[in-house]
Amino acid sequence: MSSQRPILAVDVDGVISLFGFDETPEESRIEMVDGMMHCISLATGRRLLRLAEHFDLVWASGWEDKANFYLPRLLGVPELPHLTFDGAARFGSAHWKLGPLDEYGRGRALAWIDDNFDESCYRWAQERPEPTLLVATEPALGLGEVETEALAGWARSLERESAED
Repeated sequence: MSSQRPILAVDVDGVISLFGFDETPEESRIEMVDGMMHCISLATGRRLLRLAEHFDLVWASGWEDKANFYLPRLLGVPELPHLTFDGAARFGSAHWKLGPLDEYGRGRALAWIDDNFDESCYRWAQERPEPTLLVATEPALGLGEVETEALAGWARSLERESAED
């Protein structure tokens, strides 16, 4: 990877595919994905496109290559590279993503947006030699404006630091 832009690792469930809400969220669409109903936040597409101005995006989800089969069409985003977890996906925790994330992001700043961080994720982020930002979402809300602005602001701060060097 030759780009010096930071990487943004994007989870799907709880970030784009919402759950745990009382009323169907605005700007969402119910879609059948591999026999399961998913509430897809359509507003997330615009937010990801804005973030792609600052980041190299990668799917970091148990959906793996299925993310590119379903999400670009629904969200209006291009296909993205995806991480592979070799069957390690476990509902209820994100720590199974650390090995592939570490390998993919080696040598580059990395932000990760997910709804399911645990203590090992925060420890990993703190111990990485490269700048690292974890942004948690509420699974009923997903990627909102607050998270989008936090990510864009972090990327801009890295750009300023790089320009000063």
